[in-house]
Amino acid sequence: MQTLECDYLIIGSGAMGMAFADVLMHEGQATMVMVDQYHQPGGHWNNAYPFVRLHQPSAFYGVNSKVLGSNRVDQTGWNKGLYELATNSEVCAYFDQVMYQQFLPTDRLQYFPMCRYTGDGQFHSLVSDDKYQVQAHKIVDATYMNVTVPSMRPPAYVVADGVACAPPNQLPKLAGQYDRYVIVGAGKTGMDACLFLLRNGAAPEHITWIMPRDSWLLDRADIQPPGLSDDTVARAFAQQSQAIAESSTIAEIFERVAAGGQLLRFDDTVEPTMYRCATVTRAELEQLRRIPNIVRQGRVQQINPDAIELDGGRVATSTTTLHVDCSADGLERRPATPVFADDKITLQSVRTCQQVFSAAFIGHIEVRFAEDPRGHEHMNALCTPVPHPDDAIDFLRTTLTTNLNAALWAQDEELQQWLQNARLDGFSRPTDNAEPSAVSDEERAAEQAARAALLKTNVKAIKNLQRLLAEYDGTQ
Repeated sequence: MQTLECDYLIIGSGAMGMAFADVLMHEGQATMVMVDQYHQPGGHWNNAYPFVRLHQPSAFYGVNSKVLGSNRVDQTGWNKGLYELATNSEVCAYFDQVMYQQFLPTDRLQYFPMCRYTGDGQFHSLVSDDKYQVQAHKIVDATYMNVTVPSMRPPAYVVADGVACAPPNQLPKLAGQYDRYVIVGAGKTGMDACLFLLRNGAAPEHITWIMPRDSWLLDRADIQPPGLSDDTVARAFAQQSQAIAESSTIAEIFERVAAGGQLLRFDDTVEPTMYRCATVTRAELEQLRRIPNIVRQGRVQQINPDAIELDGGRVATSTTTLHVDCSADGLERRPATPVFADDKITLQSVRTCQQVFSAAFIGHIEVRFAEDPRGHEHMNALCTPVPHPDDAIDFLRTTLTTNLNAALWAQDEELQQWLQNARLDGFSRPTDNAEPSAVSDEERAAEQAARAALLKTNVKAIKNLQRLLAEYDGTQ
Protein backbone atom coordinates (compact mmCIF):
# COMPACT_ATOMS: atom_id res chain seq x y z
CA MET A 1 0.00 0.00 0.00
CA GLN A 2 1.34 3.40 -1.02
CA THR A 3 1.23 6.32 1.42
CA LEU A 4 0.36 9.84 0.32
CA GLU A 5 0.42 13.06 2.32
CA CYS A 6 -1.61 16.22 1.70
CA ASP A 7 -3.59 18.96 3.38
CA TYR A 8 -6.94 17.94 1.85
CA LEU A 9 -8.19 14.60 0.58
CA ILE A 10 -11.10 15.43 -1.75
CA ILE A 11 -13.50 12.58 -2.53
CA GLY A 12 -15.08 13.25 -5.91
CA SER A 13 -14.05 15.30 -8.93
CA GLY A 14 -17.56 16.35 -9.86
CA ALA A 15 -18.59 19.98 -10.20
CA MET A 16 -18.64 20.64 -6.45
CA GLY A 17 -15.29 19.00 -5.79
CA MET A 18 -13.70 20.91 -8.66
CA ALA A 19 -15.18 24.25 -7.56
CA PHE A 20 -13.96 23.72 -3.99
CA ALA A 21 -10.46 22.69 -5.10
CA ASP A 22 -10.25 25.70 -7.43
CA VAL A 23 -10.71 28.13 -4.56
CA LEU A 24 -8.11 26.35 -2.45
CA MET A 25 -5.77 26.43 -5.44
CA HIS A 26 -6.13 30.18 -6.01
CA GLU A 27 -6.65 31.53 -2.50
CA GLY A 28 -4.18 29.43 -0.51
CA GLN A 29 -1.18 27.14 -0.71
CA ALA A 30 -2.80 23.85 0.27
CA THR A 31 -1.87 20.52 -1.25
CA MET A 32 -4.63 18.15 -2.33
CA VAL A 33 -5.30 14.57 -3.34
CA MET A 34 -8.47 14.10 -5.42
CA VAL A 35 -10.02 10.63 -5.85
CA ASP A 36 -12.84 9.73 -8.23
CA GLN A 37 -14.42 6.56 -9.60
CA TYR A 38 -14.80 8.00 -13.12
CA HIS A 39 -12.10 8.19 -15.79
CA GLN A 40 -12.33 11.97 -16.04
CA PRO A 41 -13.57 14.92 -13.95
CA GLY A 42 -17.19 15.96 -14.13
CA GLY A 43 -19.02 13.52 -11.86
CA HIS A 44 -22.53 12.68 -13.08
CA TRP A 45 -21.88 14.52 -16.36
CA ASN A 46 -20.00 11.40 -17.40
CA ASN A 47 -23.33 9.52 -17.33
CA ALA A 48 -25.65 12.24 -18.58
CA TYR A 49 -27.73 11.91 -21.74
CA PRO A 50 -26.08 13.40 -24.84
CA PHE A 51 -28.66 16.13 -25.48
CA VAL A 52 -28.61 17.52 -21.95
CA ARG A 53 -27.65 21.15 -21.43
CA LEU A 54 -27.24 23.23 -18.34
CA HIS A 55 -30.53 24.63 -17.13
CA GLN A 56 -28.80 27.83 -16.09
CA PRO A 57 -26.37 30.05 -18.03
CA SER A 58 -22.87 28.68 -18.50
CA ALA A 59 -21.66 31.91 -16.88
CA PHE A 60 -22.86 30.58 -13.49
CA TYR A 61 -21.28 27.13 -13.74
CA GLY A 62 -17.88 25.49 -13.39
CA VAL A 63 -15.07 26.94 -11.27
CA ASN A 64 -14.42 30.54 -10.31
CA SER A 65 -11.11 30.86 -12.12
CA LYS A 66 -12.17 29.82 -15.63
CA VAL A 67 -15.08 30.91 -17.80
CA LEU A 68 -17.29 28.15 -19.15
CA GLY A 69 -18.28 28.97 -22.71
CA SER A 70 -17.84 32.33 -24.39
CA ASN A 71 -20.52 34.44 -22.69
CA ARG A 72 -22.52 34.22 -25.90
CA VAL A 73 -26.18 35.14 -26.16
CA ASP A 74 -28.09 32.54 -28.17
CA GLN A 75 -29.48 33.91 -31.44
CA THR A 76 -31.69 30.96 -32.36
CA GLY A 77 -33.72 28.22 -30.71
CA TRP A 78 -35.90 28.16 -27.63
CA ASN A 79 -33.19 29.85 -25.53
CA LYS A 80 -32.97 32.76 -27.99
CA GLY A 81 -32.02 36.06 -26.39
CA LEU A 82 -30.55 34.45 -23.28
CA TYR A 83 -27.03 33.40 -22.36
CA GLU A 84 -25.73 30.10 -23.71
CA LEU A 85 -26.28 26.75 -21.98
CA ALA A 86 -23.29 24.41 -22.13
CA THR A 87 -23.80 20.93 -23.53
CA ASN A 88 -22.80 17.71 -21.82
CA SER A 89 -19.65 17.37 -23.92
CA GLU A 90 -18.71 21.01 -23.32
CA VAL A 91 -19.00 20.59 -19.55
CA CYS A 92 -16.87 17.41 -19.55
CA ALA A 93 -14.23 19.02 -21.77
CA TYR A 94 -14.21 22.11 -19.54
CA PHE A 95 -13.55 20.17 -16.34
CA ASP A 96 -10.89 18.13 -18.13
CA GLN A 97 -9.13 21.36 -19.11
CA VAL A 98 -9.34 22.73 -15.58
CA MET A 99 -7.78 19.54 -14.24
CA TYR A 100 -4.99 19.08 -16.77
CA GLN A 101 -4.23 22.69 -17.67
CA GLN A 102 -4.72 24.40 -14.30
CA PHE A 103 -4.64 22.01 -11.36
CA LEU A 104 -2.05 19.38 -12.18
CA PRO A 105 0.68 21.70 -13.50
CA THR A 106 0.90 23.34 -10.06
CA ASP A 107 2.10 20.06 -8.46
CA ARG A 108 -0.17 20.89 -5.53
CA LEU A 109 -2.91 18.45 -6.55
CA GLN A 110 -2.60 14.73 -7.26
CA TYR A 111 -5.48 13.24 -9.23
CA PHE A 112 -6.51 9.58 -9.03
CA PRO A 113 -9.30 8.73 -11.50
CA MET A 114 -10.74 5.24 -11.76
CA CYS A 115 -10.30 4.75 -8.03
CA ARG A 116 -12.76 3.94 -5.25
CA TYR A 117 -12.59 5.51 -1.82
CA THR A 118 -13.26 2.98 0.95
CA GLY A 119 -13.02 5.21 4.03
CA ASP A 120 -10.41 6.02 6.67
CA GLY A 121 -8.24 7.77 4.11
CA GLN A 122 -7.91 4.67 1.94
CA PHE A 123 -8.72 4.07 -1.73
CA HIS A 124 -7.83 1.57 -4.40
CA SER A 125 -7.58 1.49 -8.16
CA LEU A 126 -10.43 -0.03 -10.17
CA VAL A 127 -8.07 -1.20 -12.93
CA SER A 128 -5.02 -2.41 -11.02
CA ASP A 129 -3.98 -3.79 -7.64
CA ASP A 130 -2.75 -0.39 -6.42
CA LYS A 131 -3.90 0.64 -2.96
CA TYR A 132 -3.33 3.93 -1.18
CA GLN A 133 -3.38 5.34 2.33
CA VAL A 134 -3.71 9.12 2.53
CA GLN A 135 -2.52 11.07 5.52
CA ALA A 136 -4.52 14.29 5.21
CA HIS A 137 -5.30 17.10 7.61
CA LYS A 138 -8.89 17.19 6.37
CA ILE A 139 -11.16 14.99 4.26
CA VAL A 140 -13.61 16.71 1.91
CA ASP A 141 -16.74 14.78 0.91
CA ALA A 142 -17.74 16.13 -2.49
CA THR A 143 -20.16 13.25 -3.11
CA TYR A 144 -22.68 13.84 -0.33
CA MET A 145 -25.30 15.47 -2.58
CA ASN A 146 -25.51 12.14 -4.47
CA VAL A 147 -26.55 13.36 -7.91
CA THR A 148 -28.18 10.47 -9.78
CA VAL A 149 -29.21 10.37 -13.44
CA PRO A 150 -31.44 7.67 -15.01
CA SER A 151 -28.58 5.78 -16.69
CA MET A 152 -27.00 5.16 -13.28
CA ARG A 153 -29.76 2.88 -11.99
CA PRO A 154 -32.64 0.69 -13.22
CA PRO A 155 -36.20 2.05 -13.16
CA ALA A 156 -37.85 2.09 -9.74
CA TYR A 157 -40.85 0.27 -11.17
CA VAL A 158 -41.37 -3.16 -12.73
CA VAL A 159 -40.78 -3.45 -16.48
CA ALA A 160 -42.31 -6.61 -17.94
CA ASP A 161 -40.75 -8.66 -20.70
CA GLY A 162 -41.47 -7.32 -24.15
CA VAL A 163 -41.62 -3.68 -23.02
CA ALA A 164 -39.25 -1.17 -24.64
CA CYS A 165 -37.92 0.95 -21.78
CA ALA A 166 -34.69 2.94 -21.84
CA PRO A 167 -32.98 5.88 -20.12
CA PRO A 168 -32.86 9.14 -22.09
CA ASN A 169 -29.23 8.36 -23.04
CA GLN A 170 -30.57 5.95 -25.65
CA LEU A 171 -33.30 8.21 -26.99
CA PRO A 172 -31.27 9.64 -29.93
CA LYS A 173 -30.56 6.11 -31.21
CA LEU A 174 -33.98 4.60 -30.57
CA ALA A 175 -36.38 7.43 -31.37
CA GLY A 176 -36.88 6.52 -35.01
CA GLN A 177 -37.76 2.91 -34.27
CA TYR A 178 -41.06 3.47 -32.43
CA ASP A 179 -44.51 4.83 -33.21
CA ARG A 180 -45.13 6.51 -29.88
CA TYR A 181 -43.28 7.67 -26.79
CA VAL A 182 -44.08 7.63 -23.08
CA ILE A 183 -42.00 9.97 -20.92
CA VAL A 184 -41.96 8.89 -17.27
CA GLY A 185 -41.12 11.75 -14.91
CA ALA A 186 -42.04 15.42 -14.66
CA GLY A 187 -38.67 16.87 -13.63
CA LYS A 188 -35.87 18.47 -15.62
CA THR A 189 -34.98 15.23 -17.38
CA GLY A 190 -38.58 14.58 -18.40
CA MET A 191 -38.86 18.09 -19.82
CA ASP A 192 -35.59 17.64 -21.70
CA ALA A 193 -36.80 14.35 -23.22
CA CYS A 194 -40.08 15.93 -24.36
CA LEU A 195 -38.29 18.93 -25.85
CA PHE A 196 -35.79 16.65 -27.62
CA LEU A 197 -38.62 14.78 -29.31
CA LEU A 198 -40.49 17.95 -30.25
CA ARG A 199 -37.32 19.60 -31.55
CA ASN A 200 -36.69 16.63 -33.80
CA GLY A 201 -40.13 16.53 -35.32
CA ALA A 202 -42.10 14.11 -33.15
CA ALA A 203 -45.83 14.81 -33.29
CA PRO A 204 -47.05 16.12 -29.91
CA GLU A 205 -50.02 13.71 -29.99
CA HIS A 206 -47.58 10.78 -30.22
CA ILE A 207 -46.06 11.71 -26.85
CA THR A 208 -47.60 10.67 -23.54
CA TRP A 209 -46.13 12.43 -20.53
CA ILE A 210 -46.60 10.76 -17.15
CA MET A 211 -46.53 13.61 -14.67
CA PRO A 212 -46.92 12.31 -11.10
CA ARG A 213 -46.76 15.87 -9.78
CA ASP A 214 -47.03 19.26 -11.44
CA SER A 215 -44.09 21.51 -10.70
CA TRP A 216 -43.45 25.16 -10.10
CA LEU A 217 -40.82 26.27 -12.62
CA LEU A 218 -38.36 29.15 -12.72
CA ASP A 219 -38.26 31.53 -15.67
CA ARG A 220 -34.71 31.30 -17.06
CA ALA A 221 -34.97 34.91 -18.25
CA ASP A 222 -34.80 35.94 -14.59
CA ILE A 223 -31.60 33.95 -14.03
CA GLN A 224 -29.15 35.74 -16.30
CA PRO A 225 -25.78 37.45 -15.80
CA PRO A 226 -26.02 41.20 -15.12
CA GLY A 227 -25.87 43.33 -18.25
CA LEU A 228 -28.24 41.39 -20.50
CA SER A 229 -31.11 43.75 -19.78
CA ASP A 230 -32.50 45.91 -17.02
CA ASP A 231 -33.98 42.79 -15.42
CA THR A 232 -30.94 41.50 -13.54
CA VAL A 233 -31.03 38.62 -11.12
CA ALA A 234 -31.05 41.05 -8.20
CA ARG A 235 -34.06 42.94 -9.54
CA ALA A 236 -36.02 39.75 -10.22
CA PHE A 237 -35.35 38.43 -6.75
CA ALA A 238 -36.16 41.84 -5.23
CA GLN A 239 -39.62 41.61 -6.82
CA GLN A 240 -40.00 38.10 -5.43
CA SER A 241 -38.93 39.19 -1.93
CA GLN A 242 -41.35 42.09 -2.06
CA ALA A 243 -44.21 39.72 -2.86
CA ILE A 244 -43.19 37.42 -0.01
CA ALA A 245 -42.85 40.30 2.44
CA GLU A 246 -46.32 41.67 1.67
CA SER A 247 -48.32 38.41 1.55
CA SER A 248 -50.59 37.42 4.41
CA THR A 249 -50.82 33.69 3.55
CA ILE A 250 -48.68 31.04 1.88
CA ALA A 251 -51.24 30.73 -0.90
CA GLU A 252 -50.98 34.47 -1.52
CA ILE A 253 -47.19 34.20 -1.82
CA PHE A 254 -47.49 31.69 -4.63
CA GLU A 255 -50.21 33.77 -6.30
CA ARG A 256 -48.16 36.95 -6.18
CA VAL A 257 -44.83 35.42 -7.16
CA ALA A 258 -46.52 33.61 -10.06
CA ALA A 259 -48.30 36.81 -11.10
CA GLY A 260 -44.93 38.56 -11.12
CA GLY A 261 -43.52 35.89 -13.43
CA GLN A 262 -40.86 34.55 -11.07
CA LEU A 263 -42.69 31.20 -10.91
CA LEU A 264 -44.24 29.46 -13.92
CA ARG A 265 -46.31 26.29 -14.29
CA PHE A 266 -47.18 23.85 -17.02
CA ASP A 267 -50.94 24.20 -16.63
CA ASP A 268 -52.48 27.31 -15.09
CA THR A 269 -55.52 25.27 -13.99
CA VAL A 270 -53.44 22.81 -11.91
CA GLU A 271 -51.88 23.83 -8.61
CA PRO A 272 -48.29 22.52 -8.54
CA THR A 273 -47.22 20.41 -5.57
CA MET A 274 -43.55 20.03 -6.60
CA TYR A 275 -40.61 22.44 -6.74
CA ARG A 276 -37.19 21.21 -7.89
CA CYS A 277 -35.55 24.42 -9.19
CA ALA A 278 -36.24 23.44 -12.80
CA THR A 279 -35.88 26.34 -15.22
CA VAL A 280 -37.55 26.90 -18.59
CA THR A 281 -37.88 29.66 -21.11
CA ARG A 282 -41.33 30.77 -22.09
CA ALA A 283 -40.65 29.37 -25.56
CA GLU A 284 -39.86 25.95 -24.08
CA LEU A 285 -42.98 26.08 -21.94
CA GLU A 286 -45.04 26.90 -25.02
CA GLN A 287 -43.62 23.81 -26.72
CA LEU A 288 -44.29 21.56 -23.74
CA ARG A 289 -47.89 22.73 -23.63
CA ARG A 290 -48.37 21.30 -27.15
CA ILE A 291 -48.32 17.78 -25.65
CA PRO A 292 -51.98 16.82 -25.16
CA ASN A 293 -51.55 13.47 -23.42
CA ILE A 294 -50.67 14.30 -19.82
CA VAL A 295 -51.22 11.50 -17.28
CA ARG A 296 -51.74 12.69 -13.71
CA GLN A 297 -52.42 9.40 -11.91
CA GLY A 298 -49.41 9.21 -9.59
CA ARG A 299 -46.24 7.21 -10.03
CA VAL A 300 -45.68 4.24 -12.32
CA GLN A 301 -45.80 0.88 -10.54
CA GLN A 302 -45.42 -1.45 -13.52
CA ILE A 303 -45.25 -1.30 -17.29
CA ASN A 304 -46.79 -4.26 -19.12
CA PRO A 305 -46.85 -4.77 -22.89
CA ASP A 306 -50.42 -3.45 -23.11
CA ALA A 307 -50.87 -1.17 -20.09
CA ILE A 308 -49.06 1.04 -17.59
CA GLU A 309 -50.13 0.52 -13.98
CA LEU A 310 -50.03 3.69 -11.88
CA ASP A 311 -50.92 4.62 -8.31
CA GLY A 312 -54.28 5.94 -9.46
CA GLY A 313 -55.18 3.88 -12.48
CA ARG A 314 -53.88 2.50 -15.75
CA VAL A 315 -53.26 3.75 -19.26
CA ALA A 316 -52.87 1.79 -22.47
CA THR A 317 -49.50 1.24 -24.12
CA SER A 318 -48.03 -1.10 -26.72
CA THR A 319 -44.90 -2.95 -27.76
CA THR A 320 -44.34 -0.31 -30.47
CA THR A 321 -44.07 2.42 -27.83
CA LEU A 322 -40.74 3.52 -26.36
CA HIS A 323 -40.94 4.25 -22.64
CA VAL A 324 -38.27 6.73 -21.56
CA ASP A 325 -37.38 6.52 -17.87
CA CYS A 326 -36.74 10.05 -16.57
CA SER A 327 -37.70 9.32 -12.97
CA ALA A 328 -34.27 9.31 -11.27
CA ASP A 329 -34.01 11.70 -8.33
CA GLY A 330 -31.27 13.86 -9.80
CA LEU A 331 -31.33 16.33 -6.91
CA GLU A 332 -31.91 14.01 -4.01
CA ARG A 333 -33.05 15.65 -0.80
CA ARG A 334 -30.30 14.75 1.67
CA PRO A 335 -30.42 15.48 5.41
CA ALA A 336 -28.49 18.63 6.24
CA THR A 337 -25.29 17.98 8.16
CA PRO A 338 -22.69 20.46 9.48
CA VAL A 339 -20.38 21.49 6.65
CA PHE A 340 -17.38 21.73 8.99
CA ALA A 341 -16.87 19.01 11.59
CA ASP A 342 -13.48 18.21 13.14
CA ASP A 343 -11.28 17.07 10.24
CA LYS A 344 -14.13 16.63 7.72
CA ILE A 345 -15.81 19.03 5.29
CA THR A 346 -19.11 17.97 3.71
CA LEU A 347 -19.95 20.01 0.63
CA GLN A 348 -23.61 21.04 0.41
CA SER A 349 -25.67 23.86 -1.07
CA VAL A 350 -25.62 27.04 0.99
CA ARG A 351 -27.74 28.90 -1.56
CA THR A 352 -30.81 27.22 -2.99
CA CYS A 353 -29.94 24.95 -5.94
CA GLN A 354 -26.56 26.63 -6.50
CA GLN A 355 -24.23 23.70 -5.87
CA VAL A 356 -21.05 24.88 -7.57
CA PHE A 357 -21.29 28.39 -6.16
CA SER A 358 -21.85 26.84 -2.74
CA ALA A 359 -18.76 24.63 -3.03
CA ALA A 360 -16.64 27.62 -4.00
CA PHE A 361 -18.09 29.65 -1.13
CA ILE A 362 -17.31 26.86 1.34
CA GLY A 363 -13.78 26.75 -0.05
CA HIS A 364 -13.36 30.46 0.62
CA ILE A 365 -14.70 30.12 4.15
CA GLU A 366 -12.23 27.28 4.77
CA VAL A 367 -9.26 29.29 3.49
CA ARG A 368 -10.22 32.43 5.38
CA PHE A 369 -11.40 31.03 8.70
CA ALA A 370 -9.58 27.70 9.14
CA GLU A 371 -7.29 29.28 11.75
CA ASP A 372 -9.87 31.69 13.13
CA PRO A 373 -10.30 31.36 16.92
CA ARG A 374 -14.08 31.32 16.51
CA GLY A 375 -13.66 27.89 14.92
CA HIS A 376 -16.22 25.70 13.26
CA GLU A 377 -19.18 27.28 15.03
CA HIS A 378 -18.65 30.54 13.15
CA MET A 379 -17.85 28.79 9.87
CA ASN A 380 -20.98 26.63 10.07
CA ALA A 381 -23.09 29.67 10.87
CA LEU A 382 -21.94 31.19 7.58
CA CYS A 383 -22.56 27.90 5.76
CA THR A 384 -25.99 26.76 6.86
CA PRO A 385 -26.98 24.03 4.36
CA VAL A 386 -29.97 24.58 2.09
CA PRO A 387 -31.26 21.07 1.27
CA HIS A 388 -32.54 20.47 -2.23
CA PRO A 389 -36.27 21.25 -2.47
CA ASP A 390 -38.94 18.72 -3.36
CA ASP A 391 -42.46 19.81 -2.39
CA ALA A 392 -43.93 23.19 -3.30
CA ILE A 393 -43.60 24.37 0.31
CA ASP A 394 -39.86 23.80 -0.04
CA PHE A 395 -39.75 26.81 -2.33
CA LEU A 396 -40.45 28.87 0.78
CA ARG A 397 -38.19 26.87 3.09
CA THR A 398 -35.18 27.11 0.79
CA THR A 399 -35.89 30.78 0.14
CA LEU A 400 -35.94 31.44 3.88
CA THR A 401 -32.64 29.68 4.59
CA THR A 402 -31.01 31.28 1.55
CA ASN A 403 -32.15 34.73 2.72
CA LEU A 404 -30.94 34.08 6.26
CA ASN A 405 -27.52 33.14 4.91
CA ALA A 406 -27.42 36.21 2.67
CA ALA A 407 -28.32 38.48 5.60
CA LEU A 408 -25.44 37.05 7.63
CA TRP A 409 -23.00 37.39 4.73
CA ALA A 410 -24.03 41.02 4.28
CA GLN A 411 -22.60 41.83 7.70
CA ASP A 412 -19.08 40.88 6.58
CA GLU A 413 -17.50 43.49 4.30
CA GLU A 414 -14.68 41.19 3.14
CA LEU A 415 -17.17 38.48 2.31
CA GLN A 416 -19.24 40.94 0.30
CA GLN A 417 -16.13 41.87 -1.66
CA TRP A 418 -15.42 38.21 -2.38
CA LEU A 419 -18.98 37.68 -3.57
CA GLN A 420 -18.78 40.74 -5.79
CA ASN A 421 -15.78 39.22 -7.59
CA ALA A 422 -16.92 35.59 -7.62
CA ARG A 423 -17.77 34.50 -11.17
CA LEU A 424 -20.14 31.83 -9.87
CA ASP A 425 -22.22 34.33 -7.91
CA GLY A 426 -25.08 35.29 -10.20
CA PHE A 427 -25.82 38.41 -8.14
CA SER A 428 -22.41 39.93 -8.92
CA ARG A 429 -20.46 41.23 -11.85
CA PRO A 430 -16.76 40.31 -11.65
CA THR A 431 -14.38 43.07 -12.62
CA ASP A 432 -11.98 40.77 -14.53
CA ASN A 433 -12.15 39.57 -18.13
CA ALA A 434 -14.84 37.02 -17.24
CA GLU A 435 -17.33 39.90 -17.30
CA PRO A 436 -20.20 39.12 -19.71
CA SER A 437 -20.22 42.61 -21.22
CA ALA A 438 -18.83 46.08 -20.77
CA VAL A 439 -20.48 48.00 -17.96
CA SER A 440 -20.68 51.69 -17.19
CA ASP A 441 -20.30 53.25 -13.77
CA GLU A 442 -23.98 54.12 -13.87
CA GLU A 443 -24.98 50.49 -14.58
CA ARG A 444 -22.76 49.18 -11.81
CA ALA A 445 -24.18 51.73 -9.39
CA ALA A 446 -27.71 50.70 -10.36
CA GLU A 447 -26.89 47.03 -9.78
CA GLN A 448 -25.39 47.83 -6.37
CA ALA A 449 -28.51 49.80 -5.50
CA ALA A 450 -30.65 46.83 -6.57
CA ARG A 451 -28.65 44.50 -4.33
CA ALA A 452 -28.99 46.92 -1.41
CA ALA A 453 -32.75 47.10 -1.98
CA LEU A 454 -32.91 43.32 -2.13
CA LEU A 455 -31.13 42.95 1.22
CA LYS A 456 -33.49 45.47 2.80
CA THR A 457 -36.56 43.74 1.43
CA ASN A 458 -35.17 40.37 2.49
CA VAL A 459 -35.37 41.41 6.15
CA LYS A 460 -39.13 41.82 5.85
CA ALA A 461 -39.46 38.68 3.74
CA ILE A 462 -37.52 36.64 6.31
CA LYS A 463 -39.77 37.71 9.17
CA ASN A 464 -42.92 36.99 7.19
CA LEU A 465 -41.67 33.59 6.01
CA GLN A 466 -40.71 32.61 9.54
CA ARG A 467 -44.22 33.51 10.74
CA LEU A 468 -46.08 31.79 7.92
CA LEU A 469 -43.97 28.62 8.00
CA ALA A 470 -44.38 28.37 11.77
CA GLU A 471 -48.15 28.55 11.28
CA TYR A 472 -47.99 25.98 8.47
CA ASP A 473 -45.86 23.55 10.47
CA GLY A 474 -48.21 23.90 13.40
CA THR A 475 -51.10 22.63 11.31
CA GLN A 476 -49.30 19.56 9.91
